[in-house]
Amino acid sequence: MTFKRVLTQVGKTSALLLSLAAAHQATAKDIAIGYQAPLTGEYAQYGQAFRNSATLAVDEFNASKRLPNDRIVLKFEDSKSDAKEAVNIARKFADDSSIVGVIGDFSSTASIAAGRVYANAHVPQLSQTASHPDFVKLSPWQFRNITTMAYEAPRTAEWAHENGVKRIAIIAIQNDWGQSSVAEFTKAFQAQGGEVVATEFYNPGTRDFRSIITKTARNRPDALYLVQFYEDGASLLQQLRQLGVRKPLYATSSLVEEQLITLAGPAAEGVKLPSSFSVAAASPTAKAYIAQYRDRFHADPNLFSAQAYDATNIVLDAIVKGGGAEATRQSVRDALAKTKDFPGVTGVTTFDPQTREPSKQQERLEIKNGAFVTVER
Repeated sequence: MTFKRVLTQVGKTSALLLSLAAAHQATAKDIAIGYQAPLTGEYAQYGQAFRNSATLAVDEFNASKRLPNDRIVLKFEDSKSDAKEAVNIARKFADDSSIVGVIGDFSSTASIAAGRVYANAHVPQLSQTASHPDFVKLSPWQFRNITTMAYEAPRTAEWAHENGVKRIAIIAIQNDWGQSSVAEFTKAFQAQGGEVVATEFYNPGTRDFRSIITKTARNRPDALYLVQFYEDGASLLQQLRQLGVRKPLYATSSLVEEQLITLAGPAAEGVKLPSSFSVAAASPTAKAYIAQYRDRFHADPNLFSAQAYDATNIVLDAIVKGGGAEATRQSVRDALAKTKDFPGVTGVTTFDPQTREPSKQQERLEIKNGAFVTVER
């Protein structure tokens, strides 16, 4: 074979390889997941945690080559946890044919508002944090991987009852989640023979709780039940200590956040609360996630980060089972409904195929010596 013929053959081979590569690129597909969350505003820290964990999960998924010829992409939009913004985003995502499923929003209020759009447009929606009972009742297209207050609150009420609490006062944020949390806890506590001697709601953004504390203390409760997020919680705990109110404290899982301890200091000691995730009490599955999160974002993940990581991986799993590159919104919804024994960092998750409620266990935690510690039952 002459040198000229060799060059010709090499040229043909190269052209064939380029042609095959071009054909591969032409058939490769980007499959999109929409993610709406508060990336700015009062609750931006939660949205940033969601984005970190979702990005980590998708990067790991794409590197795994579970879909060897295709790629998952995330499309983020900032809802500011506002219902009107959430609706606008939902309309945008519903009109985007590349999106086969959506994660979000943060609050129950924003999730429900967006959910009405997704229900009508038949877009599967999985919220990592919307715990209001009405969310999944919107339509067969709504899912969540967080336990509701209908599950959590009665177990906290039982815990207080086991510890001899007969009279309890509640301090709660005034929103849909806060109201449903109070209703569920009150019903469960009263069913066990307890008395709710006071219920005080406060507006989001409140940092001065002294009048509420003084009013609540007049009712002489045995303990307090706190329904809030860590920013409010840290201020409340400090002011309880300043005013000399030393009562046993029970709280919602939303306060499982290292920043609560950092901001409240010694005032956080003794708070009892349930959770499906804690850095200090992590399962072997969760420890790998914690290490990866720390390495990439130079911070510890929290319950909200972990919820987002699991939510993203559950949707990714549904995309694969729903057909991969050929997945549709309907097939992803159907695959989500069949989620069973999914091994996440917040525990094993199974969706009830009819109600789409998650089955998941919670641990009991208590803040001791500046750390969340598991309480043995």
